[in-house]
Amino acid sequence: MPELVFPLDSTKTFTDQRIVGHNRWHPDVPAQVHVKPGDSFRVHCREWFDGAIHNDDSAEDILNAPLNGVHVLSGPIAVEGVKPGDLLVVDILDVGPIPQEDSGPLAGQGWGYTGVFATENGGGFLTEQFPDAYKVIWDFTGGTATSRHVPGVSFTGIVHPGLMGTAPSADLLSRWNAREQALIDTDPQRVPPLALPPLADSAILGSLTGADFDRAAAEAARTAPPRENGGNQDIKNLTKGTRIFYPVFVDGANLSVGDLHFSQGDGEITFCGAIEMGGFIDLHVDVIRGGMDTYGVGENAIFMPGNTDPQYSQWLAFSGTSVTLDGEQRYLDSHLSYQRACLHAIDYLTAFGYSPIQAYMILGAAPIEGRLSGVVDIPNSCSTVYIPTAIFDFDVRPGPNGPHKIDPGQGVPKASF
Repeated sequence: MPELVFPLDSTKTFTDQRIVGHNRWHPDVPAQVHVKPGDSFRVHCREWFDGAIHNDDSAEDILNAPLNGVHVLSGPIAVEGVKPGDLLVVDILDVGPIPQEDSGPLAGQGWGYTGVFATENGGGFLTEQFPDAYKVIWDFTGGTATSRHVPGVSFTGIVHPGLMGTAPSADLLSRWNAREQALIDTDPQRVPPLALPPLADSAILGSLTGADFDRAAAEAARTAPPRENGGNQDIKNLTKGTRIFYPVFVDGANLSVGDLHFSQGDGEITFCGAIEMGGFIDLHVDVIRGGMDTYGVGENAIFMPGNTDPQYSQWLAFSGTSVTLDGEQRYLDSHLSYQRACLHAIDYLTAFGYSPIQAYMILGAAPIEGRLSGVVDIPNSCSTVYIPTAIFDFDVRPGPNGPHKIDPGQGVPKASF
């Protein structure tokens, strides 16, 4: 096992750990760990809500989740000698739930969860159809996930970090804040909001204290969106065996990681849409000197996906176009066409006895494939959703005898404001 450089104790909260990470991006957050190019090491990660979500049959914890405090990240990890303009090479050697803890109160101890946020809390990809808060618990057996809230479904986990990235420079952080505030200013009262500005409330900035903490907390960027440094990209294919090339903006790169997922569909469409968990990740780091200019990688990381994805041979695919539910034509709107493909898949699964929210949760948690299938044929963009048929305990394909009817069981817990 690689050396454990960022340990976490499951019996303690994130801020009570021996090494405290952070939940905002800022160049002045001090590195908590130092490694060298060529090193391999292990990092423990808390689930992104730091234990606020429980293994029960209520969605009240999702409704009242401490959104201002996410994501709790392990890091920063400084890599000796790495300079701005370099590319940080990060290999994911292994990633999984909390080691040797297969039962307990924390997500990652033999279970994880998928949630839908209420619209007032940010909603999800289909927030107009699902405006309330929902939660599904998934149990892990070996590498397989099943749920008492969504019967008839089981699938192999496609374990990956939802969030990993390098620290921004002061100039890059300033550009983030300026452009996102300009977007907010176009509709400042929108629900859900167009973007999340810096927020000192609930900020965790490692070992920063006093006036330095106050200044950084007022400037630091929230971790919700992906940006030039990588960040919360929610790419399900960043699995074991993946190699990522991150642009470097500060000395040491200051790498951070968290938001581990047991599984996820393309797009993480329910927003809290993966199977969220705490766990571990083993990394190897190296550097390509001057790699940002050499390879033209100045905005966003590039990566080589791992080869440990579950292998499915049969899929059922649903397409959508950029026409709204009330018949309005939109011009090559791929966001809309992907929504429509997802809604078509949900409608189809309800014919088998699933409730719409159960079907939505399947799309968020199971390893579905989402694709832009046509982006040039005006006026309609075409997107597609591919569902692996093997995840169901019954034949989900259309046939002459009609759909098999499942018992939906207790259903998905719901909570409303």
